[in-house]
Amino acid sequence: MTSRSISRSAPSTVSATTIISSLLTVETRGAGFTDLTADVRKFLREAGAREGAVTVFIRHTSASLTIQENADPSVLADLTTVLNRLAPENAGWVHDTEGPDDMPAHVKTMLTATSLQVPVLGSELALGTWQAIYLIEHRARPHRREIVLQFMGSTV
Repeated sequence: MTSRSISRSAPSTVSATTIISSLLTVETRGAGFTDLTADVRKFLREAGAREGAVTVFIRHTSASLTIQENADPSVLADLTTVLNRLAPENAGWVHDTEGPDDMPAHVKTMLTATSLQVPVLGSELALGTWQAIYLIEHRARPHRREIVLQFMGSTV
């Protein structure tokens, strides 16, 4: 049996009496990833967030959210390749009212996420060094996307 080292910080207690919400509107350029991390951090600064959690929720079914690597752009290119392989345009979809990229966009959203929750510790997002919050536009043409930001926790 191998031994392992585990450490944990002391627990902190927060009375979550504050809920602050905002609507973020993002104009996408078409299919691809848009980094929202700076926008979420700005929202938390303006909210005076100290300890708690921020929820990021996209109000669409053909775009989604993810937390992914922010250092090497080839990761995002490879993720796009994977999603396109999993839900190609030419798969014989029945739903094609809005074009050949519409149904694959719905499938890609189902495979990723419409909502993320990130802890806020010491007024900062508790993301790892190489993590960022991304909107993934699954449609080929530009769209206006609405994202609800909601912080629950204590403020300064």
